[in-house]
Amino acid sequence: QVQLVESGGGLAQPGGSLRLSCAASGSIFSVNAMGWYRQAPGKQRELVAAITSGGSTNYADSVKGRFTISRDNAKNTVYLQMNSLKPEDTAVYYCNANVKDRSYVTRDYWGKGTLVTVSS
Repeated sequence: QVQLVESGGGLAQPGGSLRLSCAASGSIFSVNAMGWYRQAPGKQRELVAAITSGGSTNYADSVKGRFTISRDNAKNTVYLQMNSLKPEDTAVYYCNANVKDRSYVTRDYWGKGTLVTVSS
């Protein structure tokens, strides 16, 4: 079994910053792509940013230039540095990882989510 545990959410003022972390643990053989999604009230879950095991990144247009995704492969951890936050960034942020476990089965895993609220 594989678990993803997020941390770092909370309240930030407009223009402020937050850093999210997500650590994968358990029966892991290798971690492929990792990413962050978000879901605002009444909206569908959307991709925020993703990063491959080799470090290639992809961002939603709405966060380009403000958010930075990175990872530490040795720790199976992905980070999301969020700067210049806007009220419309308010959402529950979910970590996602594509993992090959020790039985060589590959599948996507999700964290439970962490709430980010941007408000003055």
